[in-house]
Amino acid sequence: MAQKSSRRILTLGAALLVAAGLAAAFWPQPILVDMGQVSRGDMMVTVDEEARTQVKDPHVVSTPIAGHLLRVDLFPGDPVVKGETVVARMQPTNPSALDVRTREQARAAIAAAEAALRVAQADLNKAIADRDLAGSDLERARKLFEQDAVAEAALDRAESHWRTVQATVDTARAAISMRIANLNNARANLISFETNGHITSNTADPINLPAPISGVVLRVIQQSETILPAGAPILEIGDTASDLEIVVELLSSDAVKVAVGDRVLISNWGGEGDLYGVVARVDPWGFTKYSALGVEEQRVNAIIRFTDPPEQRASLGHGFRVETRIVVWEGQDVLRVPSSALFRTPDGWSVFVVEEGVAVRKPVSVGRNNGLFAQVLDGVEGGQIVVLYPSANLSDGSKVAPRTTP
Repeated sequence: MAQKSSRRILTLGAALLVAAGLAAAFWPQPILVDMGQVSRGDMMVTVDEEARTQVKDPHVVSTPIAGHLLRVDLFPGDPVVKGETVVARMQPTNPSALDVRTREQARAAIAAAEAALRVAQADLNKAIADRDLAGSDLERARKLFEQDAVAEAALDRAESHWRTVQATVDTARAAISMRIANLNNARANLISFETNGHITSNTADPINLPAPISGVVLRVIQQSETILPAGAPILEIGDTASDLEIVVELLSSDAVKVAVGDRVLISNWGGEGDLYGVVARVDPWGFTKYSALGVEEQRVNAIIRFTDPPEQRASLGHGFRVETRIVVWEGQDVLRVPSSALFRTPDGWSVFVVEEGVAVRKPVSVGRNNGLFAQVLDGVEGGQIVVLYPSANLSDGSKVAPRTTP
């Protein structure tokens, strides 16, 4: 009997242990969650974009005439003074080489001009002879008129004839001047590079091109000595100290949030600390641009002016990359909740508030959201613990336990 009684006790004990183990295994366990806290503090909403610096009014020095540009001695970064620093020098273009046909045509034109000059000289000699004869006739007519030997009309005709032949002499002399000019022009057409050599290097004084503004050389477009047409760019000058600004390409959906005068934080520019600026202009037109992934985007240019003194960004130049954060809204002592605690419900936004180890769903009214924190207008109070990243299996009334310390 004692053995049977002991066997029953052992069997009952084993059954109780198995039942207790099964109950412990299938007993509901708290869900491990990440937890955060509703707090008060400063909050801002920004539009973040990469941008680049640029000189507001760069000046491109170009060739005023077609000619021979001498080698530019300046390099990017060299300082220049308005009206004093000679940034480039030019000389007239050397005459081009003549082919056989052009040379023979030029020689024929010279021969024709020389013949025309001889004809003009012969006409002048004839006109001078006619003038001398008319002068003698006029003197004779005046003496005869004084002696009442001829009528006054005869004297008038002699004077008119003398003035006519005098005008013919003047015309002949002008014709000679014109023929001489034509001959010089024909001879100039025969000048070529082969016959005259480096005419510009030896005889012509260079034309100095002074700096149009004070600043630094941004880039040298044409460094070597060469022949350039009129209006060809040589180098670009800008004032990176006082005329530097930032251009940022905003998404059109973000550009409508940005207004002139918004504060800007400038970071990752390469120096220590952040720089500060202000939005000076938002362009009224957009343009299409493709992202690195080939996505078509509508972008809008916005201009940002620095508010820091130039000494704090002395190493920043034209075309440098920076990161901008345009502040479109900011508030102080704002009741805020981590954005990761929010989730959508049919009636709006909600959060799970942890009360005595139980997750309780609380509808909330949300204001501004910057991705890290969301402004809470109603629904929770400061200091309450909320569930971060709520999963789909978490429901109202579920027991929760912290995965990490809130």
